[in-house]
Amino acid sequence: MDAIQQLLEQISDVVWGLPLLILLVGTGIYLTIRLGVIQLRSLPYALKLSFSRNQDQTSEGDISHFQALTTASAATVGTGNIVGVATAVVLGGPGAVFWMWLAGFFGMATKYGEAILAVKYRVKDAKGEMAGGPMYYLEHGLKQKWLGVLFAAFGALAAFGIGNGTQSKAIADLMYDTFSVPMWVSGLVLLIFVGLVVIGGIKWIGRVTAFFVPIMAIFYIIAGLIVMIVNINHVPEAFATIFSAAFSGEAVGGGAIGAAIRFGVARGLFSNEAGLGSAPIAAAAAKTDVPGRQALVSMTQVLFDTIIICSITGITIVMSGLWQDGSIEAGVLTASAFGVLLGDIGPYLITIGLLFFASSTILGWAYYGEKCFQYLFQSITAIRAYRIIFVLFIFIGATATLDAVWALADVLNGLMAIPNLIGLLGLSGIIIIETKQFQEKVKKEREEAEKTVS
Repeated sequence: MDAIQQLLEQISDVVWGLPLLILLVGTGIYLTIRLGVIQLRSLPYALKLSFSRNQDQTSEGDISHFQALTTASAATVGTGNIVGVATAVVLGGPGAVFWMWLAGFFGMATKYGEAILAVKYRVKDAKGEMAGGPMYYLEHGLKQKWLGVLFAAFGALAAFGIGNGTQSKAIADLMYDTFSVPMWVSGLVLLIFVGLVVIGGIKWIGRVTAFFVPIMAIFYIIAGLIVMIVNINHVPEAFATIFSAAFSGEAVGGGAIGAAIRFGVARGLFSNEAGLGSAPIAAAAAKTDVPGRQALVSMTQVLFDTIIICSITGITIVMSGLWQDGSIEAGVLTASAFGVLLGDIGPYLITIGLLFFASSTILGWAYYGEKCFQYLFQSITAIRAYRIIFVLFIFIGATATLDAVWALADVLNGLMAIPNLIGLLGLSGIIIIETKQFQEKVKKEREEAEKTVS
């Protein structure tokens, strides 16, 4: 088993190597240029759409803009925001935080493009619910069904790792270390909770995440702000360290600028999943009259995930100075940093935060995995079987050590991005056309609204 795990880890290093990172960031840069830096130009309107009380309830779709956003956010805001960022700072130095921000900025354009295509090429399934995502725009847009099949196969299997076992294991370990809760108890509670929600499909997942995600995000943001306010004197120094190290490559054990870029970009993209192809599966379920509206909403997900939540983790670790201590593992670095800056309550805040983050990730990925499986096997019986196996795997993940399975999931996770990025680049012209049509529609709506007021 050790030999298999070692082989899978070597394959993972190749899959998640420099070529894929360049392709991921390059796609974001390309779309940013072609869309006229839409992540800045349209951000105010995107935020208005995301949080407006008057959500579209009449257009086709299963859930609101906000519920689609929280479902996607539930899947992305997970252990990567706490442990992943810590790993980036340990391996790439404080400068990795800067490159994480940069990857997030361009990732917003990627996420926008994914959502446009997801809504445009979505279909209704046998139950009358929306089904969409890379597999559908690869088949119906790019006319390459085999790429859609590859993506769906990778996604259905990867869901058991990134969105299930790794999350349940993180929860079980942390609950045991902090509160001495037996791992099997954590696994059983998670199994029951997720099972009850997943049975109800996307509408139940949407309702639960719409309630759950804002609470967990606000909780972590407030905790981070408290850290910064209490230690306000260290904040300017932390930012100065991040910016200087971004170009000097300061890292534990003598890093290079390449390490800061590599780990900052890799962990940033791993956290927000821009280009991975997962989030557009949730975007496709949104009630929206045109693809552009949901695309703008989906774009804000990266803002919250990387620019805000990941930043809190990164800045706190840099402020604590513990990143320089090579003896502290990345898995406990964030909790240790909060402990140094806030006292004994710090680690408990991280435990609660990770409990929220990881639990919500399981819900989001339950939907992603099911939709990928649905694309491959249209049978309702098969889909129900997938749900049951997925939920049961939560308990297995929480109580067993399956390092080889996690390594395989990491490989599959990276492989998801390749057909998705081919689709994004191949259909970039469609993204531009849809954006222009949407912007013209919004302009007319504003002109009509001004005439009505006058």
